[in-house]
Amino acid sequence: MVRPSNCEISDALPRSLSCRLLPTLVAEGPTHMAIDEVMLEAAADGRASLRFYLWSVPTLSLGYFQPHASAIASIPGVPWLRRPSGGAALLHHVELTYALALPPGRDWQPPGSSWVCRFHQIVRETLETFNVHGSLCQVEEKRGDILCFQHHTPGDLIVARHKVVGSAQRKLRGALLQHGGILLMSSHHTPHLPGIIDLGGPPILFDDLPEALRKAFRAATGWRLEPEPFNEAEQTRVVTIRTERYESDEWNRRR
Repeated sequence: MVRPSNCEISDALPRSLSCRLLPTLVAEGPTHMAIDEVMLEAAADGRASLRFYLWSVPTLSLGYFQPHASAIASIPGVPWLRRPSGGAALLHHVELTYALALPPGRDWQPPGSSWVCRFHQIVRETLETFNVHGSLCQVEEKRGDILCFQHHTPGDLIVARHKVVGSAQRKLRGALLQHGGILLMSSHHTPHLPGIIDLGGPPILFDDLPEALRKAFRAATGWRLEPEPFNEAEQTRVVTIRTERYESDEWNRRR
């Protein structure tokens, strides 16, 4: 996972680009991680994609390099898997997750500009329209060793001193996958981690946040968002990756 040392956000994005908008999906962890990986492969071939998604069951996702034993012991009894991205463990439950995959090159990834900060700033500005006030973290603060949302790092979105948005990245042939959780409410598995609604945000976020974020993303980037599902070859690739990796106990326990 690439973490910004500061929150530089270049304004130099070309505003004539287009990005595929994939359908919002409610599914289990292996399907979501396989879709995100196929998005990265498509980005490496020149196709940008954005999607938002929800989780059908509470799921613990581990960073690609994270040892599994202590992480899964910290939240027993929930399904778990390993992410394609780095970082610490995340308990996905009452959250909206996003994934953004960008092709290589300066147009999509301006040098010296952090996409973690850029996307989190889009979320921050969107939440302001719901009268939720947050800020991007500037100073690292560690409140635990296992869970991502206990570790505040530069660029994370903070509301009332609590981390509510965190992201992780992976690169492939210069292409970038960035995905992250927008914590709406605490889970009964992690009651010590409050979400945006717990901290005073309106319940309408459940229904209204995805479209508000899409609108804010268009405004911030100037890009065209073109609704389109995966093609047949990509759908087949999702099934293959899901089976061989994210549903494989051997693959998930490799570290």
